[in-house]
Amino acid sequence: MTSPPEPFFTRVHEALGTLALRPVDPLTDCELLHAWVTHPKSAFYLLQNASLCEVEREFMSIAASPHHDAFLGLHNGEPAFLMERYDPVHVELPGLYPHEEGDVGMHFLCAPTDTPVHGFTHAVLTTVMAALFDDPSVRRVVVEPDIRNTAVHALNEAVGFRVDSTLTKPEKEALLSFCTREQFQAATTTAGKSLI
Repeated sequence: MTSPPEPFFTRVHEALGTLALRPVDPLTDCELLHAWVTHPKSAFYLLQNASLCEVEREFMSIAASPHHDAFLGLHNGEPAFLMERYDPVHVELPGLYPHEEGDVGMHFLCAPTDTPVHGFTHAVLTTVMAALFDDPSVRRVVVEPDIRNTAVHALNEAVGFRVDSTLTKPEKEALLSFCTREQFQAATTTAGKSLI
């Protein structure tokens, strides 16, 4: 059995411990990811009724794409969240908004749990954003969550996203939102103290 890929980004949260991201291994991670994405709490991930084979195919397709990546998030070494990074020119948003150089798209999902930890989802999203902006070529993060997903809209706003417009996509009505590097840094700095 091969060992999982090494994390490419790690961040220590003073209250919650270590959060890290590593590439998804579609073959070894698919059972875990299938349990996450088909859980009722993950309805907005749009894989609710997917079979194990369909989830494996989805992440194999992402792994093979030059414009899309998937990463497993670890909390103190244990799988706890999922992040997808994509080029919005080619994935999710081609032709749907005025693309700018340095744009990157993002999805994230926290593992469904019956014992949520206060502040965990915010810490995950902050980690995801910090990982994206760790790439100096990234100037702005683009998201297009379902307009009904009010919980994620509030989280997005808390890390610096600003709503641009509503988009009609084949699978949903989406709230197109942007967060620049400067907006993220301002949102995650309080009284001169960086939260990232």
